[in-house]
Amino acid sequence: MFNAATYRATPRDLALVAVFTALTTVLAMPTITISGIAPITLQTLGFMLAASLLGFPWGGASVALYVLLIVVGLPIGAGGRGGLAVLTGPTGGFLLGGIVGALVTGWLVDKWGRTNPFAVGLANIIGLVLIVYAIGLPWLGWRTGSGLFAKLTLGFQFVPGDLIKVVITSLVVVTVARAYPAIAKKRA
Repeated sequence: MFNAATYRATPRDLALVAVFTALTTVLAMPTITISGIAPITLQTLGFMLAASLLGFPWGGASVALYVLLIVVGLPIGAGGRGGLAVLTGPTGGFLLGGIVGALVTGWLVDKWGRTNPFAVGLANIIGLVLIVYAIGLPWLGWRTGSGLFAKLTLGFQFVPGDLIKVVITSLVVVTVARAYPAIAKKRA
């Protein structure tokens, strides 16, 4: 059962949301673009770390703040882009999917814990790979006017990099949770 009092933001929660938003910003800056549309960045690694370490709902809040800052015009998106056009453009679905995916990942990690790398990895695959792709690829097809099959084919080239990010996230989260047992506690 959802209890809103459990998720009342403390100053610490808000500070951590801001820190992980800043981390995601830094990770999104180095960009490689393939196929002329979809940039490859470490932005998703920032989403995964925020969701896995902050949990529900704060990981999602960090990603939502990042997207909001892009929408209001800060040039912090992939490759230093900003403005509403980033959200309404071909890759906007991946940003929206990132918010939903971070909420799901945070909830799953809160449920399953942060000390098992396989549980953390699975939570990230479900939330920040499958959900992001499920929202981002159809959006990409819609905004570019190309078929979903073509975009699914394009999306497959990102899978190896995303799986590497999942492994990195799992190792970092488990290491941090073991070093700081308070982080390992489940809220859900």
